[in-house]
Amino acid sequence: MKTTVLIFTALLLLTAAEGSAQKNYQIGCIGFYNLENLFDTLDSPNTNDIDFTPQGEMRYNTKVYTEKMQNLSKVVSMLGEDSPDGVAILGVAEIENRKVLEDFVKHPNIAKRNYQIVHFDSPDRRGIDAALIYNPKYFEVHNAKPLTVSGEIKPGDTLYTRDVILVSGLFMGEPLHVMVGHWPSRRGGEKASDPLRRRAAKVCRDASDSIFVKEPNAKIVIMGDLNDDPVSPSVAEVIGAKGKEKDVQAKGFFNPFWSFYKKGLGTLGYNDAWNLFDQIMISHACLDKAQSGLSYHKAVVFNKSFMTSKSGRYKGYPWRTYSGAEYIGGYSDHFPTFLYLRKEIK
Repeated sequence: MKTTVLIFTALLLLTAAEGSAQKNYQIGCIGFYNLENLFDTLDSPNTNDIDFTPQGEMRYNTKVYTEKMQNLSKVVSMLGEDSPDGVAILGVAEIENRKVLEDFVKHPNIAKRNYQIVHFDSPDRRGIDAALIYNPKYFEVHNAKPLTVSGEIKPGDTLYTRDVILVSGLFMGEPLHVMVGHWPSRRGGEKASDPLRRRAAKVCRDASDSIFVKEPNAKIVIMGDLNDDPVSPSVAEVIGAKGKEKDVQAKGFFNPFWSFYKKGLGTLGYNDAWNLFDQIMISHACLDKAQSGLSYHKAVVFNKSFMTSKSGRYKGYPWRTYSGAEYIGGYSDHFPTFLYLRKEIK
């Protein structure tokens, strides 16, 4: 898919003193947000979504759908406030289909950004997918494809899970490759399910290595709800993502959310502990601050007070849509994350 080349206007200029010279930068924001079961209200024949219908256990009706769209779009409208147009590329998870994203990007809170959609149906048993929305003012999409994670784990036991989406194009005029995933859950226990997330991580690593063969200095972003922390084997070993920029080698990856995790910050809570599953990793080529091209600026866990539960069993954690089958009117059970890339304007 292709979009026309667009002229960037009204861009934020960052000014930094480097030695005796002043440099101006254009800044762009890339984020990820698990939208927590953003279903439509219809019973789809090919998915296990009956609970998320008016007749289902959740009593998921038009009122719930409308309020959830309002809440989620409010959050997205606030991501990347250091950029005049907010988050330019946003990976999302737990969406049922393209139609819910079409409704989402038309919401008045974000409609003026003209977000476009990259989505593929995946074989997940629950019928949920990962996807990507983007502002064509910043990102020009050239190619997009799903990368299959599903396959036979052992004879007679097949994994059906979300595909990883690979999107390539020009971000602020420079080549960028973005992968969005929602790796297999920890159902059955963290240790027992670890091989499944390693498989998803290998899909991302193999795709990255294939890109590096053609573009040794490729700028690649891997993001998603990984269902693992920055220190977990799938991330730290299979992807090989490092928590310190100085440790990242050529064709390697930097994970800025490693330091957040080490400080005890997370994006979701479980069993009275924080996890940081929602991560964004960038390739080595993004780390050279002296370059005129895209380079890493900073990362953020977006955990505003209004998104946090004030009481009940989830007190202090992200304010979710449901507590069990009870509708409590929150946002998501995950906090979003984002980072900024900057580019010198000469």
